[in-house]
Amino acid sequence: MIKNFKWLLLVSLAFVACNNDDDNDTPAEIPVTPGTAVFTKYVALGDSFAAGYSDGALFIKGQSNAYSNILSQQFVAAGGGTFTTPLMNDNIGGLLFAGNVVAGPRLYFNGVGPVPVTGTPTTEVTTHLAGPFNNLGVPGAKSFHLMAAGYGNVAGVPSGASNPYFARFASSSTTTVLADAVAQAPTFFSLFIGGNDILSYATSGGVGKDQTGNPNPATYGSNDITDPTVFANVYTALITGLTANGAKGVVANLPYVSALPYFTTVPYNPAPLTATLATQLNAGYAVYNGGLQMMVTNGLLTAAEATRRTVKFAAGNNAVVIVDSYLTNLAAYGLPSYRQATKEDFLVLTSRTFIGTLVGGDPTKVNGLSVPLADNWVLSIDEAKEVRTATDAYNLTIKAVADAKGLAFVDTRSVMSQLSNGGVTFGNYNMTATYVTGGAFSLDGIHPSPRGYGLIANIFIDAINAKYSSTLRHVDLGVYPIQYPAIIQ
Repeated sequence: MIKNFKWLLLVSLAFVACNNDDDNDTPAEIPVTPGTAVFTKYVALGDSFAAGYSDGALFIKGQSNAYSNILSQQFVAAGGGTFTTPLMNDNIGGLLFAGNVVAGPRLYFNGVGPVPVTGTPTTEVTTHLAGPFNNLGVPGAKSFHLMAAGYGNVAGVPSGASNPYFARFASSSTTTVLADAVAQAPTFFSLFIGGNDILSYATSGGVGKDQTGNPNPATYGSNDITDPTVFANVYTALITGLTANGAKGVVANLPYVSALPYFTTVPYNPAPLTATLATQLNAGYAVYNGGLQMMVTNGLLTAAEATRRTVKFAAGNNAVVIVDSYLTNLAAYGLPSYRQATKEDFLVLTSRTFIGTLVGGDPTKVNGLSVPLADNWVLSIDEAKEVRTATDAYNLTIKAVADAKGLAFVDTRSVMSQLSNGGVTFGNYNMTATYVTGGAFSLDGIHPSPRGYGLIANIFIDAINAKYSSTLRHVDLGVYPIQYPAIIQ
């Protein structure tokens, strides 16, 4: 367990005499106070962000640098109490179930790219931890999972009916995350949830379907977007339960996931071609392009869509060819739904090592060029619109509920925009959303780096101070690294 102990702050003031002038113009430091908030019993609910997931895994050091744990440390000076976390067994990351690896180890940067650390996970899902735990962040959790009875039942892990991380520390096989939070009678809480209600749809390249009009979570596939009405009902119930006994808290909205490095690192036009190769590829698509024009002639396709679907290469960098299910279906006429990507499409991070590979070693079958990328490699413009629409709806709910309950509100969408457009400056540092070097995100391209989690903690502190007139202090982001090494001491 991570435990925070109250610090004894020793402040010594050194005065330097200049020209026999003993005056001290340094402003007095504002003492830390809780304002109208009570931090005695703090619980954190959420997903992998609250848990401290980073570099594609959950591990001890990452958990210690979770924004929730950092917040608890800052609460100590304002009366905060012990904050416990269901720690993993090691800094390798990953999980075992009945001795079998079900989640791999964390990534580190070896100078060329991200690679898994050496070692086998030692954290066994079936080894139950005794709680209660203040940190109730559960990697993979969607909003409605926090109210799902049995989400921590270890028997349901193999089938995917329950969550392996929650199964390690749930108070019983039938409890809910919300119930385990409320049972602790919190005086203060944080809730940062909803990212996974969209994320799995986006990271799968939109493989799944938008659930608008199908509001029953029991029928959702793992990649489906949670219906905004379901989200609104669930979110309202979560806050109602957490505030029933007078607890105050802080909640956060959601950024557009398409702004994460997982979607912005691989350009839409990563294929450098010589004139000779471009000519060869154009010859290969000649029949397809001719078929599009025939469809226009026959009135089955507009000229505008035919132009959009036409595949054409030239010397220099070229856009990849993708399968787009949102195009007019011409399969009955022998024409697939191909087009070249544009800057409004998002190639997922994993495509960077797939584009340009050969199918079966055949040099004429190049993925992304002569062989179009399947849907799972690309979040298309239409899929990205679905993600933004759902995010906007979720955020309206979060803000409305926060206002109605008088809670502190964190605008993470605005901060994500800053990171993507010039960055966030502090001291001599500038932190951006650039993959690997930007400092805000870990090597999985989705979850924050240690410094990124520190930034989240600071913006939560700003919101808490503004709402409750507390005087919590920021953490120094400079002490948090932007990457974890291969071996964590």
